[in-house]
Amino acid sequence: MYKRQTKVKDIFVSIGRTGAATPVAMLEPVVVAGSTVQMATLHNESEVHRKDIRVGDTVIVHKAGDVIPEVVESIKKLRTGKEPTFVMPTHCPECGTKLVKRKEDEAVWRCPNYACPARVHNQIGHYASKAALDIEGLGEKNVLALLEAKLIRDPADLYILTKEQLLNLERFAEISASKLIAAIQEKREPLLSHFIYGLGIRHVGAQTAVDLANHFETLDRLRTATLDELQVVEGVGVIVAESIVAWFASEQNQQLLSKFANAGVAPKKVANTGGPLQGKSFVITGSLESMEREEAGEKIRSRGGTFQSSVGKNTTYLVVGKNVGSSKLAKAEKLGIKQINETTFITLLKE
Repeated sequence: MYKRQTKVKDIFVSIGRTGAATPVAMLEPVVVAGSTVQMATLHNESEVHRKDIRVGDTVIVHKAGDVIPEVVESIKKLRTGKEPTFVMPTHCPECGTKLVKRKEDEAVWRCPNYACPARVHNQIGHYASKAALDIEGLGEKNVLALLEAKLIRDPADLYILTKEQLLNLERFAEISASKLIAAIQEKREPLLSHFIYGLGIRHVGAQTAVDLANHFETLDRLRTATLDELQVVEGVGVIVAESIVAWFASEQNQQLLSKFANAGVAPKKVANTGGPLQGKSFVITGSLESMEREEAGEKIRSRGGTFQSSVGKNTTYLVVGKNVGSSKLAKAEKLGIKQINETTFITLLKE
């Protein structure tokens, strides 16, 4: 784990694709674990007050592996007395909608407005991301340009874009417009697992999406699954099952799925034929030199293995990269999980 000292210049609230309102600290730039950090998550209102983080504070920031930087604590003895206590806004900073909590004991405030610009932007960005549909050329700036031009309102609108529409925007010329339209059209029949993950259902990560696709095999079977039927899937407990049922029950999401269907988007299920890594589960700690974490996870899954986010009793290997944190290593040692380096991991991928 790598720790450095810096100062908090400001605290703002970021709205994610699920509406979560997350306080984020804007920092004086500091190098942590080999990269420059200028922002760090403060998680939620309760955490900010528990750690008593204030604008103007000198703080300790840490970063374990490629995990998002986090503010560990403030150094209170260095305060001047002018540092204001953080006050969580009552309304969304993006759309002005009143923030709510789904449950009284929940720590996270959320923007309930599905049309919130920040939620829509992040939702479409997530859908196009490498771990989801992997639409080349549809990065954050292009998504923002399409939204500002009112050419799209949700991911389904991507499939009815035309080259002529793109050419009206400053960001696109003949070649770039043609490439983006082609990249989108190539994803009309995405893998079911990638499509499920791309929908951005709360608590459904890339591996859970794979498990759901393998179990239900079609989107229609998944969207009508009951809580009991969902919990048969490995890794799907009550919370995840409730989240999936609630997502498909939403009228807004039903309309989105209808738009996908009307646009000719037909997710396909690829039969699980096993592979050299079938029955093996991997967790990665730290950063790998030869590939990004998402790419490693995809390689594992394509060979029949399971890519996990945390170490558990059923983990086969802990892949140890550079700039590792101590928690995964400690848990792996406690459970007797075999630790391998990147070279050994790549050898396993080639078998």
